Amino acid sequence: MRSPVNAEGPQLLALEAKKIGVPLIHFSTDYVFDGSKNIPYVESDSPNPLNAYGRTKLAGEEAIRNSGADHLIFRTSWVYATHGRNFLLTILRLATEREELKIVDDQTGAPTCARDLAESTVKVLARAIGRTQEPIAFSNFNGIYHATAAGHTTWYEFAKAILEEAARAPRNLSWLTAATNGRPIIAKRVLPISTRSFGLPARRPAYSVLPTRACFRSSA
Repeated sequence: MRSPVNAEGPQLLALEAKKIGVPLIHFSTDYVFDGSKNIPYVESDSPNPLNAYGRTKLAGEEAIRNSGADHLIFRTSWVYATHGRNFLLTILRLATEREELKIVDDQTGAPTCARDLAESTVKVLARAIGRTQEPIAFSNFNGIYHATAAGHTTWYEFAKAILEEAARAPRNLSWLTAATNGRPIIAKRVLPISTRSFGLPARRPAYSVLPTRACFRSSA
């Protein structure tokens, strides 16, 4: 298999960071775990990814750790935002095209807002830098940290919550108008289905909840 971007990219960044003496901040994924647990995965749990995405992200983590560069690796999950490509925007688009949506209900995780993740990361970095007289010295903070929203849900419940919030949202909300292309939401039903019935091409962990430190906590 060719070395993928998820592995090679972090490795190159880490080597350059080591060369010039700056720390590297990297985001990884809950998909490094296999989902066989039924309680949240902690940082010390052994990874066992089920698919290529998880394996390559894990390879990226390992490359950073082996580089010798100061680093913080934040594992997060189910990231959504009001722009780009993500589950939130996909559900809103599909809801303007179909009266019935079938959504997987046997995968459990923690939807995490990209803005909350960014703001929490800034707070963590400010705290780390503020503990030393040196401009930047992360050697005491090197490692992997879990960074997700609090709580957990399924894709099915998340989809239902998205449509409920969309129904209550102001009609002139710019990002919502862009997400729906100005079209009305016509979805009337959200039905739960199994992962197997959905026919996803890659295996995914059934349970990938990550406990998060207090400085990262926000509602899912």
